[in-house]
Amino acid sequence: MDLFIEDGAYTTVASACAMLVVLSLLFSSSLAIWSASRAGDVQVGADATALAGENVVSSYHTAATVLDACALSLGLAGFTMTGAGMVGLFVPGGQGLARETLDAAMRVFDMRDSFMSSASSGLKRVEGSLPFLIAANAARACDAQGSESVGYRGTAFAVPTTSASEFPAMEGEGIDTEGLEQACGGLEETAAELERISEEAATRKEEAWLADCGAPGRNMQERAGSLSGLSAAENPDFASSITWNPECALARARAYYRWRCENDKPEGSSVEARADAAARRAFYRYALGHLDGARVVDDGEEAYTTLEFLPRNSDEVRGTLLYTEEAWPTSMEEHGRTLHFDESCPGARGALRAPASLASLDNGAILECPTCCFGVDDLGRAPAASTSIDNGFEYHLRAFTKALREYLEAKGRQNEAEAAARGDAERAADAFDRAMATLEGKRPRIAPPGRFGCVSFVLSSEYATPDALETSFAASPDVSRRGAMAAAVLASDGISEGGGVLSGFFSSLQERVGSDGVVGLMDGVLDLWGKLLVSYGDAGRGLEEAFDELMRGLDSQGLGSVGSWLGDRLTGVVRALDMQPVDMRPRKPVLVDSSDVLARSDVPALVDGQTALRELSKVDLDFEGMARAVGYDLGERMTSLEIILAEVRLPSGRVVPITLRVRDLLEGRGMGNVGTEGGRVRRRGPGDS
Repeated sequence: MDLFIEDGAYTTVASACAMLVVLSLLFSSSLAIWSASRAGDVQVGADATALAGENVVSSYHTAATVLDACALSLGLAGFTMTGAGMVGLFVPGGQGLARETLDAAMRVFDMRDSFMSSASSGLKRVEGSLPFLIAANAARACDAQGSESVGYRGTAFAVPTTSASEFPAMEGEGIDTEGLEQACGGLEETAAELERISEEAATRKEEAWLADCGAPGRNMQERAGSLSGLSAAENPDFASSITWNPECALARARAYYRWRCENDKPEGSSVEARADAAARRAFYRYALGHLDGARVVDDGEEAYTTLEFLPRNSDEVRGTLLYTEEAWPTSMEEHGRTLHFDESCPGARGALRAPASLASLDNGAILECPTCCFGVDDLGRAPAASTSIDNGFEYHLRAFTKALREYLEAKGRQNEAEAAARGDAERAADAFDRAMATLEGKRPRIAPPGRFGCVSFVLSSEYATPDALETSFAASPDVSRRGAMAAAVLASDGISEGGGVLSGFFSSLQERVGSDGVVGLMDGVLDLWGKLLVSYGDAGRGLEEAFDELMRGLDSQGLGSVGSWLGDRLTGVVRALDMQPVDMRPRKPVLVDSSDVLARSDVPALVDGQTALRELSKVDLDFEGMARAVGYDLGERMTSLEIILAEVRLPSGRVVPITLRVRDLLEGRGMGNVGTEGGRVRRRGPGDS
């Protein structure tokens, strides 16, 4: 101790030793900090490598989603057009356009079938190359982390290396277009026959309306207004046969004859004038009673009327109650029982007897009054003139009665045709339902290699200790290279909805298709496809909105009962379709604890990450050599710069390929240059460096 302490103070030796210890600690700490910093650099490289590998999975996920959206939306567009075409067959005068719509729908189904075939093989090819693309992209990113002083080599491996993806919309049963075409063909014939019969019924109805109030100049409405004192409410006018119905004419005629019964008076005081007035009143009472009992039946099953023609002369009077009803007064005169027009007849001098009929006068049972000479001819003259020329109400009533009977006969045929059309519409709707059921519940399961994540293994080149740290105060570290591993998985981006990917893709497709897109289709078909494509995330709601919009437009054109029923039935089929929403949020790679990912690896050598890292550090290999060293199957090598994922075969014959550039796939941009460029750190486990 004397060497270090003398007389209560430190000696020169003590001071020298203290200085040497301090310098040793200083240089040792510097070396430790430098060494830890180099280890941190390797971990950063491992993180970037893992994110780069999972970026490829993200890009594939986006591409697969777009293709499935295309396949599904093409099918939905075809069904929307099929439904519109089927219902449109019942729009008056719209069968030509409806036929074009159905033909275009079948061509859309053909586009869908060819697209699905190419997309299925395209996705399988990409999935088979994903292990290679992941490893290659990760190796490229790892190499980019190097500098002049140090280099890195490494790669990332997909966990697992196999696919479990399911694309039922692209791989399932095809749509039964043959059954649909047969059903639509039968429906078209039925609808054409129904339209022909309906047009005939509409023409007959218009003729009845013209006789009542539609014809210019004289008609029932005009004559009733001129010959009676009916109010406007009792004698309404109708501008169209569409808003008019036969009951309006019957009500008008009842009101007219009621007014005539109550207000008709003799045109003079002579016996002849009074007899004529009695004949008119009898005719008016008969007409009113006849009209009060008349019925018009059109309940969709039956169509008929009990309205008969009013008599227009003496011969026709003999066939009515006017001739057989015992309504005329009689008196016992010198020569026998005599019939009079009224009890006030000057010829009625004897005692009154029971009323008698005009028929009894004709058969000789009753005598004719020599004063009034009233008989069936007087009653026949009452309607004769007004029925024979158009200034009489009866002239137009007779024309209405004739047209009404013809209309109801045609309406009966229309009802029969509608019943037959309803049966064909039911069968067509069933075919539509069966065909559309092929899409029900068929949501994709995108589960490619790397769906559980990617694990990276990165090794640095040999480090040379800086000259400034090469001193006798601390030994140089003997660490020739360092290694690290990291893991990344896909996580949904909670901010973006992802709809921009689909809208951007469709806009690009429209530009490439150009004018060829409407050849063989119809205006608006591509717009309909685009609308359904963009609504892929909630395809059920998008389909309902598009279908309802078309049905409302068709309904405004006058569908008729069968067309309206079919529209409601197909709308019900569409709404009942089970279409679960799809999460459209973009998937981005994030860093996680590598042990969680390694535990799900299907490559045994990767389950123990630390052991795998030490084994890989013993040899100097490229990424393919590293894969072989751990038994990782790289799958199919991708050598082309572009991958044809699918093809859209237009009705014009032109084929529009949907391609994916390998550069975009590796850089994580996916289709439409929309994707992820990197990741963000979520958490790190203790075994990651």
